[in-house]
Amino acid sequence: MDLPVTKQRPSQPATRSNPALRGEAFAANCAICVRNLNHTFGEGELKKQVLFNNELTLARGEIVIMTGPSGSGKTTLLTLLGALRTVQDGSITIMGRELRGLSAQQLGDVRRDIGFIFQAHNLFTSLTAHQNVRMALELKETDVKEMNRRAEAMLEAVGLGHRIHYKPQQLSGGQRQRVAIARALVHNPKVILADEPTAALDKQSGRDVVNLLRKFARENLTTILLVTHDNRILDVADRIVNMVDGRIISDVMISESQAICEFLRRVPLFSGLLPDTLTKVADQMELVECKAGDVVFRQGDVGDNFYLIRSGEAEVVLEKSTGNETVAVLDEGKFFGEMALETGEPRKATVRAKTDLHLCALDKTEYESVRQTSATFKEEIGKVLFERQR
Repeated sequence: MDLPVTKQRPSQPATRSNPALRGEAFAANCAICVRNLNHTFGEGELKKQVLFNNELTLARGEIVIMTGPSGSGKTTLLTLLGALRTVQDGSITIMGRELRGLSAQQLGDVRRDIGFIFQAHNLFTSLTAHQNVRMALELKETDVKEMNRRAEAMLEAVGLGHRIHYKPQQLSGGQRQRVAIARALVHNPKVILADEPTAALDKQSGRDVVNLLRKFARENLTTILLVTHDNRILDVADRIVNMVDGRIISDVMISESQAICEFLRRVPLFSGLLPDTLTKVADQMELVECKAGDVVFRQGDVGDNFYLIRSGEAEVVLEKSTGNETVAVLDEGKFFGEMALETGEPRKATVRAKTDLHLCALDKTEYESVRQTSATFKEEIGKVLFERQR
């Protein structure tokens, strides 16, 4: 259903929410909070900025995957979050503690609450699996028997109870990674930072690793940020964050993205899209919140947005010289304005929030950005439009 437009702007326009402020709603449950973060390397003429005004919030117990091309700044951000680098500009808060301005000793205290998992394992080759894992406890514990018990129990939990006295060179790549994970988890960290933890693993080993991390996160309310190029494990995440050229360009709730995709499949304009292209469209959509009585757009307005109702009701009003007529009431899952993305034609009716309303919006610029990044988009949309015009 293609809708509304007027020659005057709405008196109470719908406001688009800022995804970067998503974390404000659960600030009390926040494990990681990044605000206006910038970072540079080098000095003078060699100075180069690598992170630009990044915003990110992670709740306790949340699993977030960060993707992006090599050199986009993912590892730099990870090392800043892990208190392995000094915050230069902006703010990073870990479990309520601001990192900027902390001394080297204070940063060391923060690191004790963080578990690190590296792609290269970083195990001590001269030590056994048990000794490598126990090292993580020596920063906090003094009871040798308790440390030995916990190290052995954690190796049992990762399936290496029969390999506790083996040294790294006696273990397979997957087993070494399990030792690294056991070392990261054994001291019950509040935050786990993992850099390509499955890159060197086969499909099954990689799946075992992420399942273990998910179980630990759920049972201990541990927050996990996982940098990866491995698209086999994306389903483990609550959210996927994408970084390009030092900037976080998208932050998508997995369950929300899936729900939006399901709704989009019902829209004639998008019903013929391939799953990958459909996901790209869903990722570009932003939340618009309206109060009851707010005008989304008026009859005669330029058609440059498509809307999908996530919750609430909207009424469609046809404005006539003889008076206004409500011609439809739309609720969850209904949509309007899709053809405006292609034609830009004026709206044919006014849409107003009948109740408090949450919309997912896709404007023409975002629509065009998907068109530019998808090699098959134009062909797919062309087929859909051709079928509609027959």
